[in-house]
Amino acid sequence: MIVVRSLLLFVLAALAEIGGAWLIWQGWRENRGLWWVAAGVIALGAYGFVATLQPEANFGRILAAYGGVFVAGSLAWGVLVDRFRPDRWDLIGAGICLAGVAIIMYAPRSAA
Repeated sequence: MIVVRSLLLFVLAALAEIGGAWLIWQGWRENRGLWWVAAGVIALGAYGFVATLQPEANFGRILAAYGGVFVAGSLAWGVLVDRFRPDRWDLIGAGICLAGVAIIMYAPRSAA
């Protein structure tokens, strides 16, 4: 159950961070206005709090593992929102990143 909770928190963090950055991009680069930028700033702030809900106690480990989720999530966001089509190298790279997430977060460790 702890792994499922952790994975759901990673997904929520990715939605907040990637979505927030996308909103800022839309507001600033696509001239949609400061309300989009403000919504993006709020979403990015929410991302910062989501990490604190992870059951793992080590900030560095959580952030390192989240990096892999961010990579894969960014490609998925691009596919779903911006109609981006990743090539095989994008997919292979994302798979490697997610393997890194699994190793960093969920590999068995000694209590020492």
